[in-house]
Amino acid sequence: MRPEFSRLVVAAGHEWHVLDNGPVLAERGIEPVGTILCVHGNPTWSYLWRSLVAAATDAASAPDAAPDVVSDAAAHAESAQPAASAAWRVVAVDQLDMGFSERTGEHRALAQRVRDLGDLTDELGLSGPVVTLGHDWGGVVSLGWAVDHPDETRGIMLLNTAVHQPEGDPIPAPLRLALAGPILGASTVATPAFLETTLALAHPALGAEVKAGYRAPYAAAARRGGIGGFVADIPADDRHESRPELDRIAVGIRALDVPSLLLWGPRDPIFSDRYLDDLSRRLRRADVHRVEGAGHLIAEDVDIATLALSWLDDRAPHLDASETPAERPGVPRATAVTGAASSEGPTAPHYQPLWHYLEAFAESGDTALVEMAPPRSRPQRTVSWRLLSRRVREIAAGLVASGVRPGDRVSLLVPPGADLTAVLYACVRIGAIVVVADAGLGLAGLTRAVRGARCQHVIGATKGLAAARALGWPGRRISVSTLDPATARMLGVTHSLADLVALGRETPLPAVPASEAVAAILFTSGSTGPAKGVVYTHAQLSGIRSALAAQYGVGPGTGLVAGFAPFALLGPALGARSATPDMDVTAPRTLTAKAVAAATAAVDGTVVFLSPAAIANVVATAPALDDADRAALGGVETFLSAGAPVSESLLSAAAALMPAATPHTPYGMTEGLLLADITLDGIRDAARSRGRGAGGVCVGRPTATTTVRIAPLANDGSAADEPLDIVDVTGEIVVSAPHIEDHYDRLFFTDRAARRGTVPGERWHRTGDVGHVDSEGRLWVEGRLPHVIVTATGVVTPVEPELRTESVDGVARAAIVGVGPRGTQHLVAIVETVPPARAVGMAHPALASRVRDAVGSALAAVIVVPALPTDIRHNSKIDRARLSTWATSVLSGERMTRP
Repeated sequence: MRPEFSRLVVAAGHEWHVLDNGPVLAERGIEPVGTILCVHGNPTWSYLWRSLVAAATDAASAPDAAPDVVSDAAAHAESAQPAASAAWRVVAVDQLDMGFSERTGEHRALAQRVRDLGDLTDELGLSGPVVTLGHDWGGVVSLGWAVDHPDETRGIMLLNTAVHQPEGDPIPAPLRLALAGPILGASTVATPAFLETTLALAHPALGAEVKAGYRAPYAAAARRGGIGGFVADIPADDRHESRPELDRIAVGIRALDVPSLLLWGPRDPIFSDRYLDDLSRRLRRADVHRVEGAGHLIAEDVDIATLALSWLDDRAPHLDASETPAERPGVPRATAVTGAASSEGPTAPHYQPLWHYLEAFAESGDTALVEMAPPRSRPQRTVSWRLLSRRVREIAAGLVASGVRPGDRVSLLVPPGADLTAVLYACVRIGAIVVVADAGLGLAGLTRAVRGARCQHVIGATKGLAAARALGWPGRRISVSTLDPATARMLGVTHSLADLVALGRETPLPAVPASEAVAAILFTSGSTGPAKGVVYTHAQLSGIRSALAAQYGVGPGTGLVAGFAPFALLGPALGARSATPDMDVTAPRTLTAKAVAAATAAVDGTVVFLSPAAIANVVATAPALDDADRAALGGVETFLSAGAPVSESLLSAAAALMPAATPHTPYGMTEGLLLADITLDGIRDAARSRGRGAGGVCVGRPTATTTVRIAPLANDGSAADEPLDIVDVTGEIVVSAPHIEDHYDRLFFTDRAARRGTVPGERWHRTGDVGHVDSEGRLWVEGRLPHVIVTATGVVTPVEPELRTESVDGVARAAIVGVGPRGTQHLVAIVETVPPARAVGMAHPALASRVRDAVGSALAAVIVVPALPTDIRHNSKIDRARLSTWATSVLSGERMTRP
């Protein structure tokens, strides 16, 4: 902590210790635009805000030297953030009886602490504009000050805190324990137990120096009276003396029409997401960012200084209470590469709700979907349009009758098949928001997703409901199957689908939701950081359906076979017969050629979609196909594979199984499922016309409703702010289409990064992918922005050297990563060999020499591994960031364990 900020101030007869950069700014002739008033909680002190005071001072004194990015680790955003440019005075207080402020020896309840803070700000002459920033119980005190000073308050920032305890819900267990009779004094004052327990909540663990900083004011029991006093002041029930003041603040903040930022650590055992939900409802203009992995001491877990200053810079034009928040940023300046159907940019297709064909085909006995089953297991299940339409309507009405309301979030833990399809369309029809998190995320990933999405309802199979119960997932539970009473009670199940069907037969459907209403939250694969919730409106989901229909001619009469469950769910929206092959959806490599053929035969398939990871096993198991299987596959007209780059050789091998089909590899992501497309012939043509030096994988031309721009890479590997219409320049790929996502759920900074360099207007998304557009309008993907390698001689994108490495005999797959400090990184090749290596080791000199010759760049090392780590959804995206860290440890002489 820098001593020049520390000062003592006497207010209303009491001596306060504060950190205040105001005098330093004045000495430098800097006039601040306002004051950030920081209030700590229990048992911390102004030391909590040391980084913010220093960062604000440095940014004001030398804006050009201020940090110009928000780190991926801090914000889970994959693009750069602009630096804060405004000068802010920061006043961080030590509340009385805390830190190095006076020990008054008096009982100070919440109302008194709010008055105390007002006395101090009067003495300091803080007349506005003021932005409050509070944490823990200091969050409540700061909000009380804001309620009492509405004319001065221009913004609110909060870290994990609470202003309301729901009736009937117990206060968090750690606080109940601390409040228990004799434990209170012993744990908070007589011993440093409460302080030490709080310091242990940091993720990662605090260093010795930081712990010493927090302990400094509380070395003796006589200095810890305020810690016990704060705990005792928690309103455990309605009779507590501070309850009226807490209620006054909780009601009063609803009238504060100012921008607010809620930065939250989900791993907090005290202030859970229910308190975040409450605050976001009470604050009129709340921006929310949950930082996965962070906890109660979020100010130590992440770089809150950069986040807070960045938010203030973004919201600075709107800190006047009469202003309204800016619209989401939109269209970049200049022209762009656009799909063939429009020379002026993407045009939104006519809106058609997802359930359109369910109503249009409501009386049809034709097949809508087939639920495949393993051989010699239960028979496959064929569902007609008539039955599917009726079941969707009954379940939808039953959901309403059971208490599900428009806007409620419903987590779906149902295996792919008829039940999942019916439930999903039923939820969408009544305006409930479906939350879809891939089972491939694993229990930990699913837990983060379901909790983070704050679902009110969970619909699942028994296995999923058991996991929800065991892991404490939120939401009222509905079972797909009818359970015996004892099991239902054990799992907390209130209804089954059969119950909903019965209820729905007597209940009318509600009005249809508006096209701009939120329809779904789809979670990303987690291959580029914690899985993110991607929010789609009804119009945007309809746009996905329209894009697929237009690009591939999928519609009524089409038989769709989807080896990736989300695409199978679009079958009814497209009016197509659909089936998902028998497979373990969490492990795409379990899909066999016979399973694909069986699903194709079941729906007379003309369009087949397989993930890249699935293709390899489908090709490998092709010898098991019989004549009937080959005949079924011979009727396929269009073959699609997307989710990761697919080699020309693998695509060719898959195409040989479907000789009448045109193979395609669409380019997209959870945030935009169909953005560009290329055929196998197109891939071959691109290779011939551009040669080996093309750089990356060609993913074709933008689809009819998609526009692409490039934000060029700088010498340091960062992407420019403004995306441009440029050719043969590598940079971040930026896209616009009617069907890209609306926003990320409660990830303000991630969402802001995805719009960086754009202005209000059309919808744009920075993909985090790097690549270029060639002179023929084709898009080439060269890797991920966080995986760009910055060497002493320039920037290297990984995909092209990986492809060259994989062209070497004896190499199955490869990853190119950088080791060493950014700017002087060295390239390292990590390879899977044929046959696979049994252990990690340096490559044989002959293999290393061939790889170096193929790459054509200096390689510091070639490391052989039994298997490269991949993402859990596709089993195909290589985790280069993890490999870079691992390779650094290997080359530094640590033990050669598997990555």
